[in-house]
Amino acid sequence: MKKHLSLVLLFLCVLNMGYAQRGVRIGYIDMEYILENVEEYREATAQLNAKADKWKKEIEDRLAKLEQMKEDLEAEKVLLTNELIAEREEEIRFLEGEIIDYQQDRFGPRGDLVLQKQLLIQPIQDQVFNEVQKIGANKRYDFIFDKSADVVMLYSEKRHDISDLVLREIGRTRKISASKKKQELQQRLKEYKKGEEATAEVSEAIKERQATAEAAKTDKEKKAETRRAEQLKLREERKKAYEERRKKLLEEREAKRKAKLEERNKKEQGEQPKDTTNQKGSG
Repeated sequence: MKKHLSLVLLFLCVLNMGYAQRGVRIGYIDMEYILENVEEYREATAQLNAKADKWKKEIEDRLAKLEQMKEDLEAEKVLLTNELIAEREEEIRFLEGEIIDYQQDRFGPRGDLVLQKQLLIQPIQDQVFNEVQKIGANKRYDFIFDKSADVVMLYSEKRHDISDLVLREIGRTRKISASKKKQELQQRLKEYKKGEEATAEVSEAIKERQATAEAAKTDKEKKAETRRAEQLKLREERKKAYEERRKKLLEEREAKRKAKLEERNKKEQGEQPKDTTNQKGSG
């Protein structure tokens, strides 16, 4: 990062020397500030945050259930055989793996949250980029930076901040273009809310990015669904085998108990006639 910043500063110094006679005109924008002032972005972000909260609640519920299973196993260990303990521990490990996979699917670097956020921001970023190009040409700026990007500004005067100018130009462009871009953005946001495939007409670059992202998401979901189905099937089979072994163990214990009881009854019945005979002899 420091190396990157040094190269940028060095580049600016060299250009400043080259343009010293007429001066270098520099501006910057704050993308985060612009996004926060776009109403559609705020609304969609609120809905995305609500989804994220729901996913977090699901994960918390699963973790609570898993913790309860661990506590139950500790409490019942004295009553279980080593084989049954191993089965229960394996089931707990399986559920832990499921939770980790779910966390990655939702909040991982390539998870649903990151993907949907990119789809939400991209059309607005493209619009900002187009307006910056117009402003740069019309106002004769030499450089325009994004303050919230990787290039860190060590110092900047407010008079160089053209974020509000970009916002005004975005509003003006929306009015002038009789609503094509506005309809495009609203349609994308409606489809985003419904979770359906986007059908609005967009630029070829955005279409290609969206198609690639959707294909990757679909492929990931299919693989995740297949993996969950296989894991669920394996879990059910193990659970069934566990129940059968438990039933068999209980039946064996019950059979042994009955055998001991019958043996004790036979002994008692065998001893009773013997005592009666002895009493008759004594008489």
